[in-house]
Amino acid sequence: MRNATIASIAAYAPERVVTNQFFNDLLGEDVDTWLRENVHIHERRWCRPDESTADLCERAARTALERAGTLATDLDLIVVSTDTPEYISPSTAAVLQHRLGASRAGTFDINTACAGFVTALDIGAKYIRADERYRHVLIIGGYAMSKYLNMQDKKTVTLFADGAGAVLLRAEENAGQRGFLACELRTMGEYSTWMGIYGGGTHQPVNTEMMARHEHQLQFVRKFPKELNPETWADMTQTLCTRIGTTPAEVQHFFITQININSIWDMLDRLGVPRERATTIMHRYGYTGSACIPMAFNEAWEQGRIKPGDLCFFIGSGGGLAFASAAFRM
Repeated sequence: MRNATIASIAAYAPERVVTNQFFNDLLGEDVDTWLRENVHIHERRWCRPDESTADLCERAARTALERAGTLATDLDLIVVSTDTPEYISPSTAAVLQHRLGASRAGTFDINTACAGFVTALDIGAKYIRADERYRHVLIIGGYAMSKYLNMQDKKTVTLFADGAGAVLLRAEENAGQRGFLACELRTMGEYSTWMGIYGGGTHQPVNTEMMARHEHQLQFVRKFPKELNPETWADMTQTLCTRIGTTPAEVQHFFITQININSIWDMLDRLGVPRERATTIMHRYGYTGSACIPMAFNEAWEQGRIKPGDLCFFIGSGGGLAFASAAFRM
């Protein structure tokens, strides 16, 4: 059967390294100890003032194409997942298509916040499976949240960071068990007002009063129940396993939203899976939203830990609340 397989993976993070000491100095208190002990964030990368989401996506995209030995003109579709777009309109994917010279590719952006990359994987795989005209689909998660941070808000400014990750999906005939296996999307819209960037859209256009209240920047409005992510991730894992006829113990790699290492460990403990099966990158990169899952995937790939035949689960969650999971066999 024709299926979508992963041809290559790449990632890019800005060169500017921001250590925890920066926030000790900025906020006038010790936040380094809490960040290291509770969320395992030691440093993160932020864009330069003249660097933006499209720049990060372009760097990741070019590396992914090079690693796959694929020309930009071979691309049939580019899907960018981001909630920090280059513009409100047009799409970041259109900007990227022009920069890459991907003249044959259709484009669009999606925004399911930090669940977006896995959602985009699902979309790209189904384009390939549903229409024989789509043979090369570039999926990118891009994040430049440093542009939307209140520098005096300890709850957000210390956690969020910038980066991009790209996966090239390729159509393969007679793929057997390789490639895309299953996915699931869930949303809990009752949490849509709990965290987000609430200024700049049609509901609340940006004005001076809004800027004074920092409503055009990222806000944690209410604290989420700590069990929400691990419970949902574990349940989605079990659902994927049931659908493809396997068990959590047979999954070699878990790539999960990198907002809190303890939530990742809690999920794996619930499933009885060794913690080392989840690649974690928040130590050096902070929280990179829709980019964090492909960035973790890229790190595992670059370290030679991804082997042919390995079963990989991708599980993302983000504002909305939106959740997405996908299973691929390498």
